[in-house]
Amino acid sequence: MRLRPVRFHDDRPSPVTMQEEVLLGLASRPKRIAPKFFYDERGSRLFDAICELPEYYLTRTEMGILESCAREMAWLAGADCTLIELGSGASKKIRLLLETLRPRHYLGIDISLEFLRESVQRLAHDYPWLEVHAACADFAQDFDLPDPAGSGRRLVFFPGSTIGNFDPPEALAFLQRVRRLVQPDGALVIGVDLKKNPAVLHAAYNDAQGITAAFNLNLLERLRTELGAELEPGNFRHHAFYNAPRGRIEMHLVSRRAQEIRVLGRRFRFDAGESIHTESSYKYSVAEFHALARRAGLQPRQVWLDAAHLFSVHYLNVISRSRPRAA
Repeated sequence: MRLRPVRFHDDRPSPVTMQEEVLLGLASRPKRIAPKFFYDERGSRLFDAICELPEYYLTRTEMGILESCAREMAWLAGADCTLIELGSGASKKIRLLLETLRPRHYLGIDISLEFLRESVQRLAHDYPWLEVHAACADFAQDFDLPDPAGSGRRLVFFPGSTIGNFDPPEALAFLQRVRRLVQPDGALVIGVDLKKNPAVLHAAYNDAQGITAAFNLNLLERLRTELGAELEPGNFRHHAFYNAPRGRIEMHLVSRRAQEIRVLGRRFRFDAGESIHTESSYKYSVAEFHALARRAGLQPRQVWLDAAHLFSVHYLNVISRSRPRAA
């Protein structure tokens, strides 16, 4: 079968947008930088390495669930859908669905340009029957959806519990955007990490090999490379912990001493022990996530769990907004 070319769409955030967000975050109290900025090429490869760690249960558990439920998911989705993957990364999990779902089109969306190019080219090579599209975009914000969304019923695939990176109001707004993206008759398949023993969570975000620490600290290297920041990454350390009252893992870059860094001509002072909050990862019960989905206009249709109830995969339909009958 002749290999089809990948149709690539570049809607990535401009450097100005990154500059503005980083400066605003460093000026805030507490200081913070959004986790989407982890994912330059090196950061994406480090995250792939994290997914292979023995402590990091999320990826292998979710893949096990997807392997077991792929046929049922295909029956729910129906034939010839347009499959849209948000945060496609290395596109490993989607391979568990492509042969079973046999979608008409595939559209991978990710913020890391070069990593996305490599992964979708491999998909196009391995699945020559599939029309492959890719869009480099920040799916956490509104963006223009490329052409394939005009063909067939839309099924959005959002694995990895990335929904946990959003604070609850942001998660609600994101799910509402997805609902608008797939309506009137589409659906969302989403991976959601579950609440569990904090010791399991601590180990997953503080691995013995230090790869998660390298992933977190790579954000500072990216600031130096892309924004010309004057800072020493060795003056910061990785810190991750479970914040039980808020139901989330928090990742921070903690200043080892009092210091000053410079970014784009602006100075930012740090006290010893002061941190940059780089990521939150909220954990949900099934009931909590279903309540959030319904508020966003999405109806839970099916949920699949692993035997140990570490992780969940949800199939959500758009809630029909029928018009009231005339009196």
